[in-house]
Amino acid sequence: MKKILVIQQKMIGDVLASTLLCEHLKIHFPDTEVHFLINEHTRAVVDGNPSIDKIVLFKKKYKKERRQFYTFLKGIKKEQYDLVIDVYCKLESNLISYFSKAAVKISYEKWYSKFIYDHLFTYSQNPDTKLGLAIENRLLLLSPIIPKLKEPELAPKIFLSKEERRAAEELLRLHKIDTSKKVFMIGMLGSSPIKSYPLDYLAKVIDYITQEYEATLLLNYIPSQKEYVKELLQLCSEKSRQSVKENVFCSSLRAFLGLLSICDAYIGNEGGATNMSKALGIPNFSIFSPWISKKAWLTYNENPANYAVHLADYSEKNILSMPKKDRKKNSLALYKLFKPDFFKEELLQFIEREVFSD
Repeated sequence: MKKILVIQQKMIGDVLASTLLCEHLKIHFPDTEVHFLINEHTRAVVDGNPSIDKIVLFKKKYKKERRQFYTFLKGIKKEQYDLVIDVYCKLESNLISYFSKAAVKISYEKWYSKFIYDHLFTYSQNPDTKLGLAIENRLLLLSPIIPKLKEPELAPKIFLSKEERRAAEELLRLHKIDTSKKVFMIGMLGSSPIKSYPLDYLAKVIDYITQEYEATLLLNYIPSQKEYVKELLQLCSEKSRQSVKENVFCSSLRAFLGLLSICDAYIGNEGGATNMSKALGIPNFSIFSPWISKKAWLTYNENPANYAVHLADYSEKNILSMPKKDRKKNSLALYKLFKPDFFKEELLQFIEREVFSD
């Protein structure tokens, strides 16, 4: 094989998980050129990855402008890929796979796209390892060409330059942050309201931290969410308001990654920032949305630094017996049942163990 395309359109967590495919391919086929096709807004977590020879960006305009998308597809065909691994397996990636004319195409089994692929796999619902289903189901796609992985325990990584880390340190100095204290990044909001722990509950989580520890707290947010920052701080105690440095803000995702890399822990909503903290080797305590599968996305859970809580861990009712679509529809109501005092002790034990034990 001379050239391989891995397709992973979707969110940051998905993209990071699929970088593993690129790394395994490079380990087993070091002379093969590996291209990674992703949505343009996720590029920051892939830049600098030595296992990826070329980043292929799927742009927003391709969804709206058919002519532009067709031009893109013709460009894919010109690359003459020997193998395509379609992790996304939706209409757009089906068409990309088909137009590639690769000799071997691998994906998941969907009734509408079976005819395109040479090897098809169904999603497993029961993890066999501590990697988590999100990782295990991806590694399945490598099995037709790599029967046994040389390094099966690999985890996704983000690669930052020394300059990017230094810029993050300079940002803290600029805001006169006392770096002798531990620094926590608080994941204030998820990617949508149904993936966001209620702000009044999150305020209590922050209060739990500041009651026990002298620490600096930073917030992960974008400018359009500034009103939520104000609301959150109004719900916090006076000590918490003094501990939160709301004006420490990064203008780009790469800058945020640099800042996250020098934090002592990430605490907050499960999502992209959780996966970024794992890829940077930062301890993370994640609060799952009731409708998201902890079994799938609590990856590398043998590592105590990757800790997560879910309503199902505490509820007397088996909420996971509810269909996923019903949990999603009722997510906000279910969140209200997920009180912060349920996991207060676990949070403080996590901080003591992973942050202050040294």
